[in-house]
Amino acid sequence: MSANLSHPQIPQPFESRSWHTIEAQKTLWLLKSDRTHGLTQEQIDENLQHYGTNELVEISGRSPWEIFWDQFKNIMLLMLIAVAIISMLLDVRESLVKGQFIFPKDAVAIFAVVLLNGLLGYLQESGAEKALAALKNMASSKVRLIREGKVVEAESKELVPGDIMLLEAGVKVAADGRILEAANLQVREAALTGEAHAVEKQANAILQEDAPLGDRINLVFSGTEVVQGRATVVVTSTGMQTELGKIATALQSVETEPTPLQKRMAQLGNTLVTGSLIIVAIVILGGTLFNPSLFEELVKVSLSMAVAVVPEGLPAVITVTLALGTQRMVKRNALIRKLPAVETLGSVTTICSDKTGTLTQNKMVVQAVHTASYAIRVTGEGYSSEGAFYQQANTGVGQEIVVEAVPELRSLLLACVLCNDAVLHKENGDWAILGDPTEGALLAVAGKGGFRKDQEEQTFSRIAEFPFSSERKRMSVVVQDTSNQLGESVFIMFTKGSPELVLQLCTHIQQSDGSQMITTQQQQQILEQNNQLASQGLRVLGFARKNVTKLSDRDFEDTAETHLTWLGLAGMLDAPRPEVRDAVAKCRTAGIRTVMITGDHQLTAQAIAQDLGIAKVGDRSLTGQELQKLTQPELEVQVQQVSVYARVTPEHKLRIVQALQSQGQIVAMTGDGVNDAPALKQADIGVAMGITGTDVSKEASDMVLLDDNFATIVSAVEEGRVVYINIRRFIRYILGSNIGEVLTIAAAPLLGLGGVPLSPLQILWMNLVTDGLPALALAVEPGRPIVMQQPPKDPKESIFARGLGSYMARIGIILAVITILMMVWAYDYTAQLQSELLDRDRWQTMVFTTLCLAQMGHALAIRSNTRLMLEVNPFSNPYVVLSVTVTSILQLMLIYVEPLRSFFNTHYLSGLELLVCIGFSSLVFVWIEAEKLFIRWYTFRKYSKI
Repeated sequence: MSANLSHPQIPQPFESRSWHTIEAQKTLWLLKSDRTHGLTQEQIDENLQHYGTNELVEISGRSPWEIFWDQFKNIMLLMLIAVAIISMLLDVRESLVKGQFIFPKDAVAIFAVVLLNGLLGYLQESGAEKALAALKNMASSKVRLIREGKVVEAESKELVPGDIMLLEAGVKVAADGRILEAANLQVREAALTGEAHAVEKQANAILQEDAPLGDRINLVFSGTEVVQGRATVVVTSTGMQTELGKIATALQSVETEPTPLQKRMAQLGNTLVTGSLIIVAIVILGGTLFNPSLFEELVKVSLSMAVAVVPEGLPAVITVTLALGTQRMVKRNALIRKLPAVETLGSVTTICSDKTGTLTQNKMVVQAVHTASYAIRVTGEGYSSEGAFYQQANTGVGQEIVVEAVPELRSLLLACVLCNDAVLHKENGDWAILGDPTEGALLAVAGKGGFRKDQEEQTFSRIAEFPFSSERKRMSVVVQDTSNQLGESVFIMFTKGSPELVLQLCTHIQQSDGSQMITTQQQQQILEQNNQLASQGLRVLGFARKNVTKLSDRDFEDTAETHLTWLGLAGMLDAPRPEVRDAVAKCRTAGIRTVMITGDHQLTAQAIAQDLGIAKVGDRSLTGQELQKLTQPELEVQVQQVSVYARVTPEHKLRIVQALQSQGQIVAMTGDGVNDAPALKQADIGVAMGITGTDVSKEASDMVLLDDNFATIVSAVEEGRVVYINIRRFIRYILGSNIGEVLTIAAAPLLGLGGVPLSPLQILWMNLVTDGLPALALAVEPGRPIVMQQPPKDPKESIFARGLGSYMARIGIILAVITILMMVWAYDYTAQLQSELLDRDRWQTMVFTTLCLAQMGHALAIRSNTRLMLEVNPFSNPYVVLSVTVTSILQLMLIYVEPLRSFFNTHYLSGLELLVCIGFSSLVFVWIEAEKLFIRWYTFRKYSKI
């Protein structure tokens, strides 16, 4: 380009997504560059100043200290902190009055619990964001350039728009660019676009504005890899303006929403604190109006009530429960990266799944073969040679074909073997492919007919080949028939490629009785068969052969591939995983919708979706181009009906997930490529592939599938539902007990009893140990088979929904009434004792013991909502019995072991007093079991009248 031409500034519309619409020469002109000389140093400095370095920029997030400090903004922890401060002030006042130091053990214990809960929350949230670091690792560190007329090597971060890059096989592309020259260039873009096959690039192509990213064959993109050929490319975008940079921007702009469990826990905290403050106000105001001298005593009572209402052990129990859930999921090939994801899985309403490798085997399988006389269906899975050939019938299964009896099928299968560069081998007991998956499928179908490549090559040795290219769209090989078993010529050429192009080169057709001239009608029939197979989402190849008499023609490639004999068609598909159909059906039964989002072609996506039951024949699907034209409100309407999305870009995946979430859906999104990372992070559950997934997708995800299998997601959802059921179970247990504690404490001053029945330290013991150990045991309660036969629970439902709130209130009141009756008896009983050896405040220890033992009966009864304890197999969860036994022994140690008795301010109980505590506490268990019998009776009576 002439140096004196004036160049305009690059217009705003020419972003990286628009360069594919411009011819190469104009691109150079707009970028002020030259194909031969590249940029000058002055231009490089100017562009570097204007565009910045070719690096991904990290947006700063919360610091570790900010994450830690945020944990103490929880309303329940704030109330505990206030209680601890007031308790400490009361201890200081009492120390001054008595003239001796009183250790504030209640305040210290509360502060310790607050700190523990804060640390647990910090550990859950403080995982470093590594997705961007993984993105940065995709960039090439070195790149060959033309600058000032010389070929130089530079750091990739020094690249600027207008630089001329030189690419060759094995090189990782360092920036987005427009191809100026290309020689058989193929680029692997799977990590960016989701396409399994390498993309054949063309320098001269001019594309439409709305061409999908995977179809922009005149561009190369940062982070992709050249697998074949070479090219000269002008850099069009660097840093955050590349397609990789756009993904980094989207990834960092996604705001993490609280999970359903976190929302419910926030609601629970607000409710408990509000209720607690109301009860405290009633007790203090009512008691003060009744007797103003009781104000200080009422404050102490209120402190105990405030501690009692907060389930201090709940965060630890939930954390351990989620951690145990992750261990169970690992056994089912699902690795959980973020603990809250365990429960969120149980709330999933929509699973957005990629196709390749997740719903399918990521192995091409020939499913149909057409010859002149036969339409054949092929059975079998993967690259195994196990399978058979059946003649297609209008209804039912056709008759099995004996390959030896069908010469035209034998000729086609021989072509599949010989016109092939792939190699099949066994890997860990399974057949795997070295080479192109399409050629691997051809070797597998030939093996089903008894043709093995290693055996056939002993008879037919390759002596020439014409490799596949994007211009030719076909491949040919010439073999020498050492046994002369295929005819009078010892040289045979086999050709495979695009059916339309191969058919144009054919003048004959192979039939059972030999080769005959091909008719126009036969050609039309072959094209119709090709269209029919393609409409089913199959990738179709055409095959032909020719006897060769001369090998010395000067333009052999141009002259040899003519006057061919047509052999037939082979249609192949990345076949669905056999277990996925059942998994999709299981999702449907569980009220979970499955959606396919893929970068593959629309027909292929529709065929797979219909085969798996994700979509029905006639259902609408959306392509990326169609989706691009929809506004977000329009898309939010469409997502309710569309279950198949094809040829999508990273932005499209993100929009689909956001549209589903706007409709109140809890979305699980699978992905393996870099392009999936923003959508994985946006989804309620991001699911990355463990085998084929990139580091970027894994770091952005909540869960990693160790086997890349859709069925594993369904298993994880089942585990998530069991976890949520168990969380609700132990919340009922813990809060029902806490309500009983609060009402008991509140009743003491109103009944005129002297002193506080429970100290804050004793309440912490109950909430952390007496509640905590049985709650942990309830957390591993096994699920029932019906868990996946019910619809997902409404993610917006309250934590108190479906009877949980009424149960907690009812059992809390029953526990309080029983304990208060015992408390009144114990107070009067100890008041009547005259012996100086007996402590007057033993009634408080009896209240403490009764409440703790009552919760043990509660834990045994709550394992099932409908079955009596005698009907529940104790060995299905032996941890409940173990935890009840251990906790009961620990409680007795607080009474009968002197150091513990002194620390917890308890008193020695006589045998009679202990029996009274056991008797009253067992009434809670009796009440819950009686409720179950009543529910059974009521249900039987109700339905017997229908």
